Amino acid sequence: MLDINYIRKNAEVVRKACQNKQLDSSVVDQVLAVDEHRRELMVEVQTLRQQANENAKTVKQQVADGQRPTEEAIAKGKEIKEQLKAIEPQLKEIEEKFDELMLAVPNVPAEDVPVGKDETGNQVLRQEGELPQFDFKPKQHQELMEKLDMLDTKRAVRIAGFRAYFLKNNGLLLEQALLAYALDLMAKHGFTLMNAPVLVNKEALIGTGYFPWGEEDHYVTQDGSILTGTSEVALTAYYAGETLTEKDLPIKLTGISPCFRREVGSYGKDTQGIIRVHQFNKVEQMVYTVANEAETRVWHDKMLGFSEELLKNLELPYQVLLMCTGDMGAGQCKKYDLETWFPAQNKYRETHSASYFKDFQSRRLNIRYQAQDGSLQYVYTLNNTVAASPRLLAAIIENYQQADGTIGVPKVLQPYLNKTKLD
Repeated sequence: MLDINYIRKNAEVVRKACQNKQLDSSVVDQVLAVDEHRRELMVEVQTLRQQANENAKTVKQQVADGQRPTEEAIAKGKEIKEQLKAIEPQLKEIEEKFDELMLAVPNVPAEDVPVGKDETGNQVLRQEGELPQFDFKPKQHQELMEKLDMLDTKRAVRIAGFRAYFLKNNGLLLEQALLAYALDLMAKHGFTLMNAPVLVNKEALIGTGYFPWGEEDHYVTQDGSILTGTSEVALTAYYAGETLTEKDLPIKLTGISPCFRREVGSYGKDTQGIIRVHQFNKVEQMVYTVANEAETRVWHDKMLGFSEELLKNLELPYQVLLMCTGDMGAGQCKKYDLETWFPAQNKYRETHSASYFKDFQSRRLNIRYQAQDGSLQYVYTLNNTVAASPRLLAAIIENYQQADGTIGVPKVLQPYLNKTKLD
């Protein structure tokens, strides 16, 4: 969440951020109105409590002097008590409303984020790698995988519903090799490897900014636990309520976990293959750093670089996109996407997202650090995909297909599989 002092001083900036992110800007005026009322009530309550304390001291002194408390003092004490009894519930109610509205205020995009209403406003920064040249018409990943007994969606749909799938035989082994390589890559870069929980409480999703905006995209269990769509939630909430020290930073975490998304609003999109599914596996990178946007931007580019290293080592062509305001999350300051080439579709598809938030998440989660000057600051947070399967798996299948229907194995994954091709 944003600092209320920032909202008071920069109301128009925040309103504009809402509009540019395609969100309701009236929340800013609602917050400011409730905040003003809240502060008025706080002053009233503080004044009454001060008067109550002073009156209590008067009564105590009268007793200490061997006198009976005066009727005036007793009556005043009762009057103040009744006034507090009436106003304190009002303050509690208005504070709850204030907290609720503050959670609905989005983050302000960085100055270099392009303004746009949807994906059409995204900017392609660069393209990397050579597009594969085939002397045959490339086939889609699902056709290739089904013929090689690597994938079964028909039986999966009967068992688990639309967008379900079984990875089989070499399909499963290739996925496991990809995820293992992703973990090894992040370990090489000094990240702590973690098996992250996928069932979390609502506070963790509020804290990371997935709620209130993305509630409809999550599965909720009968006991109120929620299945997450990324290990970012658990990794970012790992130090919730704690105070770190500046020498601890940066903290670099990598989580591996299954991920679950309802894909609300995607009806009719990517109905073929395993591009858009409800359950998938992912390796995620997450960093806590100091409260300095310049340093955060350095880490943003570094983390993007780690994901690019993975794609380059897999020898997959890709492009880097700078996302516009209307195609980024409510909590994000700046976001890059990596889109990997899918030859059978003749286009790039999103496989990675890299974002930074400044203190938007850490304020919600109350994660602070003691700076070298002794002050307490909120950490800045960032996250980025390392490898998400089966989407990235599908990209490998399509780019490494052979004329005879077999699949070549990227050189970097061959040691994990002890194979050079899948047949």
